[in-house]
Amino acid sequence: MVRTHFVPTSLALFVLLIIRCMGGHVLAEAQGDEFNYDEAKVPKYTLPDPLVTSDGQRVTNADTWWTKRRPELLSLFKEHVYGAMPPARKIARVETHEVELQGLGGKVIRKQLTLYFSKDGSGPGIHVLIFAPKRTRETESFPAFIGYNFDGNHTVHEDKNIRMSNIWDKGADAPRVPDESTRGSRAAQWQIEKVVARGYALATVHYGDVDPDFYDEFQNGIHTLYPDYQNRGDNWTSIGAWAWGLSRVLDYLETDDLIDANRVAVIGHSRLGKTSLWTGATDQRFAMVISNNSGCGGAALARRRFGETVAQINSAFPHWFCANHKNYNNNEDAMPVDHHQLIALIAPRPVYVASAQEDRWADPHGEFLSCAGADDVYRLLGTEGLPVQEWPAVNHPVLGRIAYHVRSGKHDVTEYDWQQYLDFADKHMR
Repeated sequence: MVRTHFVPTSLALFVLLIIRCMGGHVLAEAQGDEFNYDEAKVPKYTLPDPLVTSDGQRVTNADTWWTKRRPELLSLFKEHVYGAMPPARKIARVETHEVELQGLGGKVIRKQLTLYFSKDGSGPGIHVLIFAPKRTRETESFPAFIGYNFDGNHTVHEDKNIRMSNIWDKGADAPRVPDESTRGSRAAQWQIEKVVARGYALATVHYGDVDPDFYDEFQNGIHTLYPDYQNRGDNWTSIGAWAWGLSRVLDYLETDDLIDANRVAVIGHSRLGKTSLWTGATDQRFAMVISNNSGCGGAALARRRFGETVAQINSAFPHWFCANHKNYNNNEDAMPVDHHQLIALIAPRPVYVASAQEDRWADPHGEFLSCAGADDVYRLLGTEGLPVQEWPAVNHPVLGRIAYHVRSGKHDVTEYDWQQYLDFADKHMR
């Protein structure tokens, strides 16, 4: 394999890492690290066929997919990528902090509540913020988007009534209360008024509520409820925990008459885009799945080794993937799965994968090729897959049952992205 190399400048000799933090996405081009941004230098590779079982059987009908191949693929991803998933745990207590029928100046309904897994409220709690349209009739329920935020519920909008979220810092023994100046700092990534105006509710949770995003041998967050799922090759990971937490929020939404729980889309950006794909794969109750700039370990093909690689992501974020995943550091061709098969696990439900032109670290072309690689499974199940075979032009979305766009700009969630997601939801969740 041929790769380009980072050649240090005189200044870079004194810099160990170049870090770009946008939307929680971290690019670490360590001195001497190898990475490829040249399409001509992508190595030759062969993708594992999503429609051929491990014993070589060709899958030619939906029954074989559902009874044999899909369970097999799901098990392979658990064993080699995201780790085992513990069973669901019932919500023992819901503490409702607020139901405001005149939120945002009378425009929306705002709800804030905490989900606990013990009756006395001890242990980890998941703090849920919900914005929904105002009802036109007493029994009206709404389709919804659900996704994690990076820096706390209070950052998704400038609304001063949103409760401040406690934030875990790397290596901390306890969370801290953030500064009030962070309120609304991520509002542009959520477009709440536009979402609600289109007739959708939006539920969000700070991902650190479920598992703090640093490696501490899984001593914090929801992992404490399942100690038996650690110290093993397929250990329960942070991405696995975040996916598990979204499923528990959906458990709650099924009880809330404001939400139509049969029409809930899971959405995530960057590492949380990886999470949204794994959530959709493991929990078929989610009606739609959206991955925004998820890159390596998400929508991008690992075998391309373009931008971030398996070795780099495992080194930088050892808690995201299971211990077995390290077997594929600089050894991607040996991995029994690749990420087009992750998208295939969502079939036949609608899935939207979005890239950004300047986000080469996340391999936009590799994200598109994953969508193309899942197409046959969608068509086997009797629905449209990806409607094009060639990588589309920038800012020209393709909206099949598998949807994709690459927009101009950098690693972020933008108003443009949300416009496409809302159009896609109108097509599939109305």
